[in-house]
Amino acid sequence: MRAFFKLSPVLLLAGLMMISNIESFSTALGFKLDILIIAPIAVIYASIVAMITEKFKFNDILNSAVDNVKEMQLVFFILMFAYAMADAFMSTGVGASIITLSLNIGISARTVALVAFLVSSVLSVATGTSWGTFAACAPIFLWMTHILSGNMVLSIAAIAGGSCFGDNLGLISDTTVVSSGIHRVEVTHRMRNQGLWSLMCLVLAGALFLIAGLSLPGDAVSPQKAIEAIPQDVWAKLAEEKPVAVDLLHQVQNGVPVYMVIPLILVIGIALKGYSTLLCLGAGIVSCFILGRFAGTVSGLLAFFDIVYNGFVGAGSWVIIMMMWVAAFGGIMSKMDAFRPLSNLAVKLSRNVRQLMFWNGIISLLGNAALADEMAQIVTVGPIIRDITEENVEGDEKDLYSLKLRNATFSSALGIFGSQLIPWHVYLSFFIGIAGTVYPLYQFSQTQIIKYNFMAHISVITILLFTLFGIDKIFPKFGIASEPKVRLKKK
Repeated sequence: MRAFFKLSPVLLLAGLMMISNIESFSTALGFKLDILIIAPIAVIYASIVAMITEKFKFNDILNSAVDNVKEMQLVFFILMFAYAMADAFMSTGVGASIITLSLNIGISARTVALVAFLVSSVLSVATGTSWGTFAACAPIFLWMTHILSGNMVLSIAAIAGGSCFGDNLGLISDTTVVSSGIHRVEVTHRMRNQGLWSLMCLVLAGALFLIAGLSLPGDAVSPQKAIEAIPQDVWAKLAEEKPVAVDLLHQVQNGVPVYMVIPLILVIGIALKGYSTLLCLGAGIVSCFILGRFAGTVSGLLAFFDIVYNGFVGAGSWVIIMMMWVAAFGGIMSKMDAFRPLSNLAVKLSRNVRQLMFWNGIISLLGNAALADEMAQIVTVGPIIRDITEENVEGDEKDLYSLKLRNATFSSALGIFGSQLIPWHVYLSFFIGIAGTVYPLYQFSQTQIIKYNFMAHISVITILLFTLFGIDKIFPKFGIASEPKVRLKKK
């Protein structure tokens, strides 16, 4: 009973998240809360539980919360630069150049889902935002699908899957940055570690989208025609939801120089060379300014400072504050060792390191389903699986680092792609909301995205099974260490 009481703050957090993210629940109960309110409530309740069960003094609890937040300081700086670069990519024409280059081929109903998937995948890597990518790509490809008499459900699932690709792999994705920080690994190491596996998932999913569209008509249409077909009221609604997506669509319509894709290439190249994340982000921001001046998408230094400023504000106004509260929550829960029963169960079910890591993945997926928010899962469940590994596995630092990389991948991949398989998840609610806004002629549902999101199915299944059965070793740098290099500690 005492162990259950110590876990009750997690149940409170999960319950409030589900009520707020599932419309039927929030309507029935008459309230809906943002995580910026839910997290402080959970922190206060966890503090009370800690004082009752462990007899901790208030200052002890406060110190535990603050110490856990301090561990995230570098992540906060990376997030601010990441948001600034994402805004720069969207505003200066980098995102538009990627779309334009990708669409300079004839697109038919057969290929529109595949092209939507690939374009949104590249754009999500460039911008680091799945929501922004979806908002930018949905108007183009849903109306293009309408004009071509294509499969609307296939197209929305393709956009959703592609939008999530860069949110799990992108250097400037907040989920990638935060999950890497929690598990104490470099973001650039993450890219090199999971790159080939991610590309495999991309290729397999792309093949399935192509096969699924083969029975559709083969007449081609230009992207400009699809943008011109967007009704004026849809433009107005999109401007309210994601104004930066409107700017990007206008850039696609009016055209931007091809060389505006260079900042993305530069950032990826520097990252693959192994330089620090902050250096990569800084290079991306500076190159956007220089090339944007030549392209005419940046009017001057002060205007560009406004873009960077808005990026900093975007990071600080929500995501960093949310992370601080949830990190404080995690510090308190760790202080009273609330997750010990969960850790003991994972160890009890495991006969080797790979089995333990597999259960870490399952815990991440279940946490995502319970919290219905990928970031809440990353900052809440991430420390749990980190501690399970650190407390129960021994080996040299290099081999243990491979386990840290896998846990970081679990946190973001099963957070991002797992969200696409959970009907009540906030991700699917956002995607359905945007799709209904930009294309009001069709009634979309969460189950439709789940059914055809091949990228999500492939990513979730392969990361779990590859970890359990050692198939990950076929990909250079991706395989995790196993016995005898690492081993479960003897109790």
